[in-house]
Amino acid sequence: MSTAFTSPDTASALRFITCGSVDDGKSTLIGRLLVDSKSVLQDQLAGVQRSGETDLALLTDGLSAEREQGITIDVAYRYFATPARKFIIGDAPGHEQYTRNMVTAASSADAAVVLVDATKLDWRSPELALLPQTRRHSLLVHLLRVPSLVFAVNKLDAVEDPALAFAHIQAALERFARDAGIRVAATVPVSALKGWNVVTPHENWCGYSGPSLLQWLEGLPGTPADIALPVALPVQWVEKFSSSSDTSQGRRVFWGRLGAGQLQVGQSVQIFPSGQSAVVAQVLDHARRPTEVAAGHSAGVVLDREVDVSRGDWILAAPDAQPVADDDFDTPEPAPVGRRDLTATVAWMDDEPLVPGRLYWALHGHRWVKAKVRRVVHHLDIHTLAEEPAANLQANAIGVVELALQEALPLRAFNEARIQGALILVDTASHKTAAAALAH
Repeated sequence: MSTAFTSPDTASALRFITCGSVDDGKSTLIGRLLVDSKSVLQDQLAGVQRSGETDLALLTDGLSAEREQGITIDVAYRYFATPARKFIIGDAPGHEQYTRNMVTAASSADAAVVLVDATKLDWRSPELALLPQTRRHSLLVHLLRVPSLVFAVNKLDAVEDPALAFAHIQAALERFARDAGIRVAATVPVSALKGWNVVTPHENWCGYSGPSLLQWLEGLPGTPADIALPVALPVQWVEKFSSSSDTSQGRRVFWGRLGAGQLQVGQSVQIFPSGQSAVVAQVLDHARRPTEVAAGHSAGVVLDREVDVSRGDWILAAPDAQPVADDDFDTPEPAPVGRRDLTATVAWMDDEPLVPGRLYWALHGHRWVKAKVRRVVHHLDIHTLAEEPAANLQANAIGVVELALQEALPLRAFNEARIQGALILVDTASHKTAAAALAH
């Protein structure tokens, strides 16, 4: 059993997504979790019954188009709780064309449940091949630093030899995860339709006698915030709270969600991109109470003096102390740290391929800048995990590209800082989200 199952970091709500191929049973699995954990009201349950049978998928397929087609199009969020924990579920679409929705949901998830449909695989073969969407979704979850991944092998009740099928599928998943460097919290055989191993363990079914899927989820850790990093707050909203002539401190509150570090009164900070320096005079929480705020929480910041700060700017920890001149007027403002060139791993989600030379909008925090694709470094073959030369990236491809930014951004490597290292690329004409980009 993974140490994650016994982790004490389980006090907060767990935000998790379900993903996989079309018809793997994602919506049915979520419906089973809601019904068997008694999180569905009787009138809601009555509304999804057809000919005396409960259609579990209807509990999450909320759009009329989804009900008509029997597929998930948008990410559907549901909330439920057990005596042990609260949960927020994101039901991500399985179609390749909706991969952008899946990536959006994964970007804020604490865990991912990747469903594997046993009936779609050559389960009799010890060397069976996994479906491309299983590999793609697992790689995306890994790239986005989702802390925990659980494989749920579904529909084993529909194969002739469930134990043999689970053994071969589990071995294939382990080989793939090992080769890709993906850490797997658990692999659980489930039947979403019958409810086996979803909420209640189905002892010794498929040779598995471990916790149910829900029991695993109750024990998984939340996403650790980047508390140990220097302060980084993307300014989302500027509020002028006082028209007083007293200018002994700033008269505006800069609101945003702290991306890294811990904010407290007396800290020296620097504004990006202006480079102006200031000291934190007040830190307010969401209820305007004076406090200290850690990464992952929203905060309002009042500085010790009036400085020019707008939506899209960043409040960063001041760089190390600079040599001070005899006269303060001669002490230069330290230059803010920013990058205009970057190499990034990209999950490409636009129907139009990514090609060198094209311009996109890049959104970093709440700041928009133009970005130009300089070069496609390589494309990742999701079947062999080989990095192959490529001239472009097609829809749903994963690769590495070089970007040139019109203005500098305070970027850090994504594997060090989730908020400062993540961007999205947006098509300048259609305004569609084209890619998730993770800075190196």
